[in-house]
Amino acid sequence: MKRGILVFTLLYFCFFILSGCVLMPKKDKGAQGPALLEPQAILKFGDIPVPTGFKLLPQSSYSFESAGLRVCVLKYQGKAGPDQVINFYREQMPMYNWNLLNIVEYGDRLLNFDRDNETCIISLLPKWKSTVITISVGPKPQIPKKPGKPVK
Repeated sequence: MKRGILVFTLLYFCFFILSGCVLMPKKDKGAQGPALLEPQAILKFGDIPVPTGFKLLPQSSYSFESAGLRVCVLKYQGKAGPDQVINFYREQMPMYNWNLLNIVEYGDRLLNFDRDNETCIISLLPKWKSTVITISVGPKPQIPKKPGKPVK
């Protein structure tokens, strides 16, 4: 009887240990750093890319376009880390003629872009196992020109 209990206990522990190894995450030996994200095929605006797998949050988003002017706040949520998303926008936005001005990291992350007459601010908010992307686009502020020197 003792021998049967001993065999059962050994089999139980072997099964427990082996099943634990199956559940461990596999590491990709070929990958270095975070995986690269791809842009979606269908975009709300054709010149602002969004990573594949990110879904628009329509209740938190709005957009307005009229006579060459557009203002929008678009929110998306998806399962990618903030570092992956930063790398995505660093690579993709110049392809759409956006210039990277700066990146601010303080828990949340902000990427500031501009071009001829528009600015685009992309903020990233990590949420548990996902990231919320907020894309804000608006006109560039018009800086009034200083009058020339007075004529004497």
